[in-house]
Parts: sequence; structure tokens; C-alpha cells
Amino acid sequence: STAEQYAREAFDRYGAHAVTVNPYMGGDTVEPFLRHGDGGVFVLCRTSNPGSGDFQSLEVDGEPLYVRVARRVLEWNTIGDCGLVVGATYPAELGVVRSVVGDLPLLVPGIGAQGGDIEATVTAGRAAGGHGMVVNSSRAVLYASKGADFAEAARAEAIRTRNALRAAG
Repeated sequence: STAEQYAREAFDRYGAHAVTVNPYMGGDTVEPFLRHGDGGVFVLCRTSNPGSGDFQSLEVDGEPLYVRVARRVLEWNTIGDCGLVVGATYPAELGVVRSVVGDLPLLVPGIGAQGGDIEATVTAGRAAGGHGMVVNSSRAVLYASKGADFAEAARAEAIRTRNALRAAG
């Protein structure tokens, strides 16, 4: 019932177009978001933070848990509204996930302040058509400057990142 209310709040009250959900409590906590139908659902898979491997890389029946999550999300993706969160800081794992999920959209944090390599990320994560990723760089843009030139510095960093992503593609 809690997840049901969260889904209503996100999509109905706040008008969200997409949400990020945690699958580690089970499918019954993800299902209300999937059933909503008016928005996308990005499921945490192999996140970009340093401690993410504590659980996400644990072996389950011979494969890492994050791969099991990717396979399960493919099953949940009955109406085409699912994607996965896979960090740029682990390009090898990003490539593994891409090989498992095909063209499923990936939300890819970890470029910028976290140090994800743009070239490695694009090479490992792009789908067959050369697309398929929403690459996120938050802190590098948000903290581009502490001075009065904040807006200009943030814009310059965003453009630099965009150009680097395009050049790597």
C-alpha cells in the first residue's frame, strides 16, 4: 500500500514523467509504478557509488545480482516503460547489462564529479542504434562555480559534457 501511494503521488500529484525505484524490496514494491502506465520507471541495477558492489555484485546462481535485476526488469517491461540505472563508474558492468537488456533505456549517472569515463561509458552502454542512454552529470554542473559566474560556469560544463558525449558516440 505504501508503494501504491508513492506511485500515485509521483505520477498523479506531482506529474512526474519518470521515477527511479529500488527493486531490492521485491516486485510487489515496484509493480504499482509499472501498473500506473503514465510514466517511465528506472530500476536501480548497478549504481555508480563506490559501495554499490557490496550487494549488487554478490553472486546469485552464478551471476551477479545486478544481472539478475536486469533480467527481471526485462520481464517487468511488458508495456515498454522500464529502464535501468547503471553507473558510468563501472563501464565493464555497464557493457554486461547492455548485452543482457538489448535496447532497454539506461539512466547512467557517474559522469563528472564521480569520474566516470565518457568514452568508456558510451562504448559500453550505447544500444545497437547508437543511443539508449540518458547520461547524467549533476555535481559537475551544480558545483561548476561558487562565484557570481555560477550560471555561465554551469552552462559551460553542461555544454562541455554534451560535446564530449557526442564526440564519443
